[in-house]
Amino acid sequence: MIIRAGRNLYPYDLEQAVGALPGVRKGCVAVFGVQPGEPGQERLVVVAETRLRDEAERRALEQRILAEAMAQLELAPDDIVLAPMHAVLKTSSGKIRRAAVRDAYLDGRLGAPARAAWLQILRLQLASLGGRLQALPGVLYAGWAWLGFALLAPLAALCILVLPTIGQRWACAHRLARLYRWFCACPLRVEGLDRLPPGNCVLVANHASYCDGLVLAAALPRPVRFVAKAEFRSNRILRPLFERMGALFVERFDARQGLEDAQALGAHAGEGLPMLFFAEGTFGAREGLQAFRLGAFQVAARHSLPIVPVALAGTRAVLRDRSWWPQRGALALTVCAPVEPRGDDWHDLLALRDAVRARILAHCGEHDALRG
Repeated sequence: MIIRAGRNLYPYDLEQAVGALPGVRKGCVAVFGVQPGEPGQERLVVVAETRLRDEAERRALEQRILAEAMAQLELAPDDIVLAPMHAVLKTSSGKIRRAAVRDAYLDGRLGAPARAAWLQILRLQLASLGGRLQALPGVLYAGWAWLGFALLAPLAALCILVLPTIGQRWACAHRLARLYRWFCACPLRVEGLDRLPPGNCVLVANHASYCDGLVLAAALPRPVRFVAKAEFRSNRILRPLFERMGALFVERFDARQGLEDAQALGAHAGEGLPMLFFAEGTFGAREGLQAFRLGAFQVAARHSLPIVPVALAGTRAVLRDRSWWPQRGALALTVCAPVEPRGDDWHDLLALRDAVRARILAHCGEHDALRG
């Protein structure tokens, strides 16, 4: 509604009438009022799109619009603007956006020539360039990390397949893992290696990333037998490498088979090589220390072996679950004081598990997922 000379004027009828005039683009007329500063008084403005360029034709069209306004409202418009195409803004449903047209009129932007399409595309590309430049260092680093892996992984596989003893294979993997960590410029802080018992033991570590195995190989100076998920048995490339490194496989999803696998691990407990369990079983993108499974604690209790908690920190940030874009970050491995089992009944196993989990929780840098 427009207030003019004490009258309430409605723009729709005049817009329809002006839109029907020859030379005016139908449906491309906006009528609105602008406040000149006096309350209750508004200047009447008519904006009409036209393709006419001849000056005499444009003046004649202005006179026809003036006559139409006088016939409709008995008032002369204060301003008549003949605008180029697309100057009268509309909604997606085709309704006139009078307020937006009025703002453009007041700002002097009404009918400003539109930028060429290629200029608009260029402007959008330049606007997004900042975000792409910010992401570029991460992309370059990920490529660098994968380049190092591609160079060192075949050499590690060759050493594992060729060297005759597990001690030699582990020494080779240990040195190559340290070299790869240096190549990726990820500082690794290792504490508590002197807490490793000289004899046999069971190692229990938290699990947050696929790079956990590399960090353990780089940090631990002597061979250990990884207890790996049974899915690796069906992997034709990884299975021979895992077996040459003394890995043992356990079923995660079949409860009966998992129990049998856990019992079979006891046969390897006296072979002299510590077994290393990822007690959480698996990992995900969500941070937090998950619940521990009991397999490692059953083996330790039944064979009276000390359990050594090993806390990994920073690996989740370096390579997250379902991501193949490694990032540079600080890593840490803490070997905690061994925990001796007190018995092998159910309550003793739970107490042993909770004691080991508490020590890992104190050093892994993540919250307790069981407490939210």
